Amino acid sequence: MEDTQKRIKNRIFVFIYKKNIMRSQRTVLFLISFFFIQFAYAQTPSNELTVYGQTGKLYLEHSVVAKENWYSVGRLYNVSPKDLAPFNHLALTQPLAIGQVLQIPLTAVNFSQDGKKTPAETLIPVYHVTQEKEWMYRISVNHNKVPIPTLEKWNNVNKDAVRPGMHLIVGYLKVRTALSALATAPAATPATAAVTPADNRPAESKATTEGKQVTESKQAAINPPTTTTPPPPATASAEIAKPISTKTPDSPIAKPVSTHPTPEPTRTVTQSPSTPPPPHFDGGAFKSEFLDNGKNLTGAAGIFKSTSGWQDGKYYALMNNVAIGSIVKVTETAGGKSVFVKVLGQLPDMKESVGLTIRISNAAAAEMGMTADRFNVQVSY
Repeated sequence: MEDTQKRIKNRIFVFIYKKNIMRSQRTVLFLISFFFIQFAYAQTPSNELTVYGQTGKLYLEHSVVAKENWYSVGRLYNVSPKDLAPFNHLALTQPLAIGQVLQIPLTAVNFSQDGKKTPAETLIPVYHVTQEKEWMYRISVNHNKVPIPTLEKWNNVNKDAVRPGMHLIVGYLKVRTALSALATAPAATPATAAVTPADNRPAESKATTEGKQVTESKQAAINPPTTTTPPPPATASAEIAKPISTKTPDSPIAKPVSTHPTPEPTRTVTQSPSTPPPPHFDGGAFKSEFLDNGKNLTGAAGIFKSTSGWQDGKYYALMNNVAIGSIVKVTETAGGKSVFVKVLGQLPDMKESVGLTIRISNAAAAEMGMTADRFNVQVSY
């Protein structure tokens, strides 16, 4: 009787032991699978813009980070906050929460499928991930009926070579170079865009020398990424040098320059080991292109940082209600010193722009001898 009880106990022990072993094996397999899933997810491009929806309601998705609001997200994707909030069935007065996912509408204002843009805009490729039994015709129909030959050209792929899992360019997000951090990312052009094959290895870009120069010119924005890059060599197609970084990860828009605590204008440029000497170009390189049409405005001017102008006298500005590319004359009212600047775009839609008539590059301000946050000017154009 005692032996029988011992055998029963041993069998129960063995049964429990084997069951625990099987559970442990399942746990290990689960952990290994989870690891590989996370690893695969980590290998996907984090800066790739993926389109959702279909013709009539195409959109991107944006996950809100710290310190973002309706206006900063709108600037990032070149969409008005007044359109962005209703598209998400929310009110503009509602604050955003960290991690909240917003749908970014793709409209005629910020979405290009014909390659057209203004000189102040940059094109960022927007991708569609192909699904099972999805061919080029269906992709075309679902994305504003973009022509199939255009899709083939953008992606360097024949329509018969489309496979599930491919990342195909279906259009380009148009962002303002001076306002959006997305403009600092490498921007493909319709003639040189490449598709990611099914094995997830990026195809080689076939950009020509001219295409590379145009891309450099697009990326020579006023507000650069968080890391400073040296300015490119001056060429006929790339006038604007890449600017000094003034952003933080939480704020894609450069903050106004504050190089002196005194609010009153001064005539002395404060130097530091990393600050270039004040330029002296007798008003700048655009002086000979200025055409005075008799229009004048008086008001306050602000400053933004840029590496352009220190060596070549090419000064730039942001100003509302003036055609992009116009040359305007900016005269400091206290001392009468003038510079000639080219308008790149409108003033950023931010509280620091309230009350400003114009914002000029720091090189232009340095030639005028101005270092204050704001100073009074007369603008002629």
